Amino acid sequence: MTRKRGLTEEAATASIDQACRMLRLPSIRQQFADLAEGAARDQMSYRAFLAELLMTECDDRARRRSERRIKAASFPGDKSLRAFDFDANPSIDPATVNTLATCEWVKKGEPLRLIGDSGTGKSHLLTALGTEAAMHGFRVRHVLATKLVNELVEAADEKMLSKTIARYGRVELYASMNSAIWKLTAGVLSCCFRF
Repeated sequence: MTRKRGLTEEAATASIDQACRMLRLPSIRQQFADLAEGAARDQMSYRAFLAELLMTECDDRARRRSERRIKAASFPGDKSLRAFDFDANPSIDPATVNTLATCEWVKKGEPLRLIGDSGTGKSHLLTALGTEAAMHGFRVRHVLATKLVNELVEAADEKMLSKTIARYGRVELYASMNSAIWKLTAGVLSCCFRF
């Protein structure tokens, strides 16, 4: 792409589109015209306009990364904390759940176990807290405890345990519908297989 000075508006728009494609800046490419109009209307400086463009791209990339992490988690359904009915579950403290949603416990490597009767919202909270963790940048994976144990036993039988542990070790948080969320480490898994 050759650089040209004194471009017409049409040529400049085409050049911006082409440059955004080459640099893989889809958000700037899609929103440039609207942002440029707003910048002209608000009499933004060049620096402020550039900052607005770059923040648009950064925000969109962060949103798409979160969406990919949530999809990769393979949760059985789409649950959020906003949709949780605390009135139907008065024994669940909203303040405690909101504290858990900050994911400090994940950063510290602390486990979380949700215990309660059937129909009390454990699965909803499990999925919602796992989703929050993914939105906070953690790699999350939903896995049934039975599937995990079976896969580890099979891997041990086939002398592939260290490879399987390494694969699972890349994920920072596991959510299991046996009402537990835990941080999985190679040490924890290897303890399961000591004889």
